[in-house]
Amino acid sequence: MPHAGCMKSCCKDLWKKPEKHLKVSAIAIIDPETEQSWMIDATPDFPAQQQIVIKENQSELKGIFLTHGHIGHYTGLMHLGREVMGASSIPVFAMPRMKSFLQNNGPWDQLVSLNNIAIRKLKNGEAVKLTSGLSITPFLVPHRDEYTETVGYRIDGPEKSLIYIPDIDKWLKWEKDIRDEVTNVDYALLDGSFYANGEIPNRDMSAIPHPFVTETMDLFNSTSTTDKSKIYFIHLNHTNPALKENSVAFKEVNDRGYRIAYEGQKLKL
Repeated sequence: MPHAGCMKSCCKDLWKKPEKHLKVSAIAIIDPETEQSWMIDATPDFPAQQQIVIKENQSELKGIFLTHGHIGHYTGLMHLGREVMGASSIPVFAMPRMKSFLQNNGPWDQLVSLNNIAIRKLKNGEAVKLTSGLSITPFLVPHRDEYTETVGYRIDGPEKSLIYIPDIDKWLKWEKDIRDEVTNVDYALLDGSFYANGEIPNRDMSAIPHPFVTETMDLFNSTSTTDKSKIYFIHLNHTNPALKENSVAFKEVNDRGYRIAYEGQKLKL
């Protein structure tokens, strides 16, 4: 944020304060021992995020894992093409429909034909070993799959594990129980796009379904304090009041035992 075309209170003042701009949601896996890294999603902020990964963390980018075909999650791939980096066979890990989408639609197909990227096909529930102590496993989740399927990822490290679900329609539409999934990991980075219904005036929010932060907190209301503390809300929309640390929403999230992820946060696996 700020969000294109937004002059509401959430964004208005930010246009004059570039130092307070926030990047599109994404994460990276960085192995300090091998000095290798992998990015999860290629966002419109790919240039800055790649710089953080390879320069600030002194690591070599070994691949990009995509979650789905919505603009905030794959369009950063354009920077790998000949008009920018002219990359050479960067591994891009994608599910079957996502792979087909990139191969059969321009300008993405040019990345394939010019060997800027090398698409590696993922399979639901099948782990990909990154190093001797790191693996990543995609799993399907229900979302607005207009062009591609949507996945979250489970990442297993030498000591701890994490699930990453930036987009899902509603938890109860999923065949799995999110409460069980959280119990079985150490960290859960979950879709926190919207705080509550009615957040976007004059929009039917059922047309852009996400679990409201309030819904997720209520769903976990009877779970243990330990499980609640594992949850970090991510992927917050520019309208989400929980983005502001001095807001009632931010305080409520923390008071109820949950967390709001912040830019640059590091979690040890």
